[in-house]
Amino acid sequence: MAQHRFSNLIATAALLTCGWMAASPAWAEDALKVARLSQVARVDPLFQSYNVEMAEVVGGRFWAPFPEAGELAAPANTQVSGGLALDAGLFRQRPPADLSNRRLRVMAKALGPAYVRVSGSWANTTYFQDDDRPPMVKPPAGFQNVLTRRQWKGVIDFAKAVDGRITTSFAVSAGTRDAVGQWTPDEARKLLRYTRSVGGRIHSAELMNEPNLGFVSGLPTNYQAMDFARDVAAFAAFVRTEAPGLKMVGPGSTGETGVALFANRGIPTEALLATEPRAKFDIFSYHFYGARSERCTKLAPASAIRPQDALSEAWLSRTDAALAYYKAVREKHMPGAPIWLNETAQASCGGDRWASTFLDSFRYIDQLGRLAKQDVDVVFHNTLAASDYGLIDEATLTPRPSFWAAVLWRRLMGPIVLDAGVKRDGLHVYAHCLAKRKGGVALAVLNLNSEHLDKLSIPLGGLRYTLTAPDIQSRTLELNGRGLSLQRKDKMPVMQGSPTTGSLLLPPASITFVAFPQARNPACR
Repeated sequence: MAQHRFSNLIATAALLTCGWMAASPAWAEDALKVARLSQVARVDPLFQSYNVEMAEVVGGRFWAPFPEAGELAAPANTQVSGGLALDAGLFRQRPPADLSNRRLRVMAKALGPAYVRVSGSWANTTYFQDDDRPPMVKPPAGFQNVLTRRQWKGVIDFAKAVDGRITTSFAVSAGTRDAVGQWTPDEARKLLRYTRSVGGRIHSAELMNEPNLGFVSGLPTNYQAMDFARDVAAFAAFVRTEAPGLKMVGPGSTGETGVALFANRGIPTEALLATEPRAKFDIFSYHFYGARSERCTKLAPASAIRPQDALSEAWLSRTDAALAYYKAVREKHMPGAPIWLNETAQASCGGDRWASTFLDSFRYIDQLGRLAKQDVDVVFHNTLAASDYGLIDEATLTPRPSFWAAVLWRRLMGPIVLDAGVKRDGLHVYAHCLAKRKGGVALAVLNLNSEHLDKLSIPLGGLRYTLTAPDIQSRTLELNGRGLSLQRKDKMPVMQGSPTTGSLLLPPASITFVAFPQARNPACR
């Protein structure tokens, strides 16, 4: 029935638009000659990656998903988290994540190869219990959390099973510091050596998560730029001797530009990188959230984004402002270094209620498209499966709409980025070389108009993959008119494209990927 409705929609659209197309020169201007699109950038083959928070790995208090209809919200009371007074009902204590779960691994593998970032502010204060005794009930002084060998071995096994490359960060809280406050590498050394002893590998690491927020991130009180410079120098010396192949990532700052998410944005990244001895990294990193979720709107009421504005250019372009700021800092202090956006999602504080619906898939795919064209090498979605912004529902392990969009991006959009050239209000088009097919081209096309069809003229046959939903805030999704879900025994479904040629008709509020394996584009050879 769904496939029939989709076919009828396309047929009806063709009849309705015939006269309009003949009368409008704009359609001809939008003709995409995919064989001639030129290269504008190249991204890391693991461009689309994701976070598994350290709070998930060790079991901790993380953003609680919003209650379902009929569920009672947790009672309100105030607790201090990261130096901020917040309603304790915003958080949920969770057991350590079961990264051995077959269903979770099936879905994560569908996104591979990918970097798996295990970090977050919890990592800044986590003690590694490097023995096989029962887990410590209470962490040592100067730490807030405990990571066991078994839990970290679970991360290593998960990464191997899903074609993941581990990137992480280390403890930097008071427990890691000597009498004069200097960071010492004991915790980092234990973690690296244990990882090697069980056949694992850490591809890259930041020293710490979000250093510009200082004590809010679990750093010592009155932490300053000179402390950061000194800490990074010690970290660099440690890496040279202990793990010379490890890629150093940093600084990993957040919230400094665009809509204000913090009353105090902490230590400017400019100061972190300009203070002697100057911090240098192999990879420049930053974090970006375009808004605070409704959980934390009291912290940044002006940042809130309403669902009715979620398809607007004003909202989708917020990612550009953050990149422009951090790219300028990168060029000044680390010219030419690859850029990683290693934490991003619909909104901070776990995402809004609609982050788990089809509506946020537009932000997700549009952000990937924008950043790839602007030389961002890797984008890490936060998270894989925690809170409302997770790609996967943490309670039921049900894939959310953005997960299916992510799978199509992984399968079709290769690392060579092309200039699609189409610029029209309400229609965003991104082009890459087709993954694993020399000469092929792939498109990601977003019709942001929720009421009207749109159209592209493409004089070449291809395969279309159109994502739609019964309602734009639905948690279910259809591919070419058929519902998407995992199959029996947790198998991924066959995600088959439909032949298309000439006129590409775009349903209202839809995301369409198109593969052109026979494009013979010289840039894609």
